[in-house]
Order: sequence, then structure tokens, then C-alpha cells
Amino acid sequence: MDKDILHKEIDLIQACITRMANNSFLLKGWAISIIAVVLALADKALDPVLLSSVVLIPLFSFWYLDAFFLRTEGMYRKMYEWVIEKRGAGDTTHLYDLNPDRFSSEVDSTRKTMWSITLRWFYGIPALITCGVIAFRIIKVCLQKEA
Repeated sequence: MDKDILHKEIDLIQACITRMANNSFLLKGWAISIIAVVLALADKALDPVLLSSVVLIPLFSFWYLDAFFLRTEGMYRKMYEWVIEKRGAGDTTHLYDLNPDRFSSEVDSTRKTMWSITLRWFYGIPALITCGVIAFRIIKVCLQKEA
């Protein structure tokens, strides 16, 4: 097998890995930005329950998308390892095939990736705090109605 073909193929796979990692990084930045905006608006005249409820939708969406991109990155990493192993042995099957789905069984599911330790802490803590604010506000309103 020509070394130039091998190098080009692993460069293409590496570009996909880099793109998935960059997408994950950008999602984390957007999530932090949204949380910062919510915290900045929290003491204004807006209803905290409404504000907290609205922030949960993008927070869970970003959480899912981040897990999706990390899982896809993992599939591309498996593909990279496969290409290095197989091309060294002269196997040219799936040459320049950048569809990572054939490695989906070798990485965790998107749901399991969502609950990985890093994503659980990064998205779980703000989600719990937001749910706590909603619960606290609802309990406070209920107690005021009883009094």
C-alpha cells in the first residue's frame, strides 16, 4: 500500500476527530453562556421558575448533543486504529470510507456517554441546581397560598 494513500486517509479521519472534539468544546461554551445569562437575569423582574424552566431545554439539548459528538469521536478513533492496523497488513477494504457507524458497537451508546463522569458533572450540576430553584420556588408559592 502506498504511504501517501495511508497518510491521506488517516489525515481525513483525524480531521473528523478534530471536528467532533471542536463541536463538543463549542457546545460546552454555549451551555456556560446560557447559564451565565440566566444567572445575570435571575434577580430581575422575570419569574425564576419560568427562567429556570426555559434554561432546562437548551441545557438538556446541549448535554445530548455533546454526548453524541463525543460518541462519534470515539467511533472515529476506533476507525483510526482499525485503519492503522489493517492498512499495515495490506487490507484495502473500506478505503477512504469515513462513515464511523460500523464501529458503533465498539463504543458506549449516546445515553451511556451522557452519563459519563465528565458530562454528568458538567451538565448535571447546573441541571440539578436549576431543578432545585424550580422546586424551591414552587414550594415557596404553595406555602404562601396556605398561609
